[in-house]
Amino acid sequence: MTNWTEMSAADLGRGIGRKEIDPVALTEYFLNEINAHPLRDRIYARLTPDRALAEAAAAKTRAELGLRVHPLDGVPISWKDLYDTAGTVTEAGSALLAGRIPARDAEVLRTATQNGLVCLGKTHLSELAFSGLGLNPVTATAPCVNDPDAVAGGSSSGAAASVAFGLAPSGVGSDTGGSVRLPACWNDLVGLKTTSGRLSLKGAVSLIASFDTVGPLCRSVEDAALMLSALEGAPAPDLRGTSLKGRRFAALQTVVMDDLDPAPAQAYALALDKLRAAGAIVEDLDFPEIITPHEQSAMLYTSEAWATWRDEITAQPDVMFAPIRERFEAGAAHSAADFIAAWKTVHAMRARWAEVTAGYDAVLCPTAPNLPEKVETLMELGETYVQANLRTLRNTRIGNLIGGAIVTLPTGIPSCGVSLMGTPMGEHHLLRIASAAEAAMA
Repeated sequence: MTNWTEMSAADLGRGIGRKEIDPVALTEYFLNEINAHPLRDRIYARLTPDRALAEAAAAKTRAELGLRVHPLDGVPISWKDLYDTAGTVTEAGSALLAGRIPARDAEVLRTATQNGLVCLGKTHLSELAFSGLGLNPVTATAPCVNDPDAVAGGSSSGAAASVAFGLAPSGVGSDTGGSVRLPACWNDLVGLKTTSGRLSLKGAVSLIASFDTVGPLCRSVEDAALMLSALEGAPAPDLRGTSLKGRRFAALQTVVMDDLDPAPAQAYALALDKLRAAGAIVEDLDFPEIITPHEQSAMLYTSEAWATWRDEITAQPDVMFAPIRERFEAGAAHSAADFIAAWKTVHAMRARWAEVTAGYDAVLCPTAPNLPEKVETLMELGETYVQANLRTLRNTRIGNLIGGAIVTLPTGIPSCGVSLMGTPMGEHHLLRIASAAEAAMA
């Protein structure tokens, strides 16, 4: 039997369609792989085997009758533990929500299930999704595939680890400031941040509704395209015939190129060389208008996060990981007037960004300026944690402020990724470009 842990979600789906793969056997295989894995409890918060096997049995029947509803019908995937799952504990990595059992699925999970995706279980994350590192001493800290003693990146840490360690063909995460792209980058995966509002957040535990987005973590751009299709219940983009010849990219210089670690800097330079060799035109782009919104982003994030969670945190402050709690509490210091003024600056910047980048197929930058830190180092707390978290989120947060669709691709150098930033609701065009870029960097 082919090693199913090494196959893409798309290839597994094709195997089911050809009746070469039994969805029930496939689901049993992944459940067994998960249960036998020594790092299982650092990756999965809990499994949903009864649900998974029932969904797989239904997919098997559809396949036998020639009635498959989606190219990924019957493919098992993991879900970040902030998406409500009916009858299954959903805690968002926090003791504040210990034992919380929702009555119904999150809307995006319901859509995915209707499209035949099989729910393997729920993966660990940063507490309440409020960290780019993935460190979570409250529940569990997921491992990085390139160094199990290091963090996986956050907040969709377990989602990335589930795919990178071969314990799910794809995982569903969320991205508020980089929470899909960072763990995808550090675990050598493709990660898609969708445009705010494209995929439903109903039934997802909210962090910052103004920035929260749903996104898949995958082994390939094709998988990301098919996952987007399954999550929104719409046709996938056609990735055939993609090419970089004559495509125009802007390589953002402002902020994102400052103080890069040697490995990400080298990986990014090599990635740009490969894109140019494939026929792409790459031009440097300075965009000073991003500086003020970036400097004010901490206020935007912490203010809304505190407004969302202050009652729960105030009631039980001691159950939280202190650096995460303190990040929430920082939001109490900001005025409504300053918050509204900062948002006006963001909207003005987005309008200017649309003008400046209109002639490009995508804007490029290194996904992360640094490499994953050791868990032991981060547990020293204090400024070590705070500064590491802020630096890790620096580049990805720019993408959230800009507001478009973004995909991160592996570069071939471990834990180093390159991001392609597209336009709002421009996922289909972006994924076509990313597919060509993926081939160029292979």
